[in-house]
Amino acid sequence: MRPALAPAPGPPVAPAGRPPAVRAIGVGRGFGAVRALDDVDLDVPMGSVLGLLGPNGAGKTTLLRMLLGLLAPTAGTVELLGRRLPDRAAEVLPHVGAFIEGPALHPHRTGRQNLLRYAAAEPLLETRRIPAAVDATLERVGLADAADRKVLTYSPGMCQRLGLAAPLLTRRRLVVLDEPTNGLDPAGTLDVRRLIADMNAAGATVLVSSHLLGEIEATCSHVAVLRAGRLVVAGELRALLAGGPSGLVVTTPDGGRAVRALQSRGLDAELGPASRVHVAPGPAAPDVVALLVHAGVAVHEVARPAARLEEVFARLTGAPARVPAGTGTHR
Repeated sequence: MRPALAPAPGPPVAPAGRPPAVRAIGVGRGFGAVRALDDVDLDVPMGSVLGLLGPNGAGKTTLLRMLLGLLAPTAGTVELLGRRLPDRAAEVLPHVGAFIEGPALHPHRTGRQNLLRYAAAEPLLETRRIPAAVDATLERVGLADAADRKVLTYSPGMCQRLGLAAPLLTRRRLVVLDEPTNGLDPAGTLDVRRLIADMNAAGATVLVSSHLLGEIEATCSHVAVLRAGRLVVAGELRALLAGGPSGLVVTTPDGGRAVRALQSRGLDAELGPASRVHVAPGPAAPDVVALLVHAGVAVHEVARPAARLEEVFARLTGAPARVPAGTGTHR
């Protein structure tokens, strides 16, 4: 992949007023008596990068499989790029790239041979262009030097990169990625972030499922959160973070004393670096300042930064949130 010479780009802003790239209308899916998904309505704006979030078992992969026509919904309808599935699947799916539930690879073939097999099945990739497309894609995902090694010699991260190469073989209008950074080191994770940004800049709408909330926050323009098979919230990431509760960051020369004073009044507070005290969401800033001043603690500054996605996710799903010890102020 390209050298990481500059910071990865931030989340894109999806154009307004365009029809959705993906639309789920009242989608549900049952497996016997178990309801994996229930009455999900979701629009993925054209030109957006949408992060699909939820605890394990929330129904993320089930939803992605239904959006791609790999699994039939037991209720509701699905549209991709304005075409209803499964009726017009043959028309629309060539414009869709997908990486679902990890790569399906032949271990006794080389990376190049595996990718050539994928390329041969691409209806929009001319046969004469396949060798050059495979070479360029292997370079793009950082596997050019290992292209002629058998996949059984690859590390899990290399297999993940090879699986991600298939959606990149030709230009797409929609790309769906299920946990694309599994098994990757930090450098590989940054590379995936850049690939997503590149695909989006080239005109693709990207739908990505991930457990790495920091990556979703850095990469996505929109988010959708599932909990127990139901859609909890969906919309622009900036609006979601702006509307979420956030804690306070208190700058004081006596952090330890400040934490003890706050905790003695039942407040959730923790000391961070540079004597900054993090106070969990809840109390008003004037009340915290008054409490500290009454306790004889000097207060230099109080700030309420925007909520982080981790905090909002915890609130929406009931997952435990962490006070960010060992970091600076919430940003």
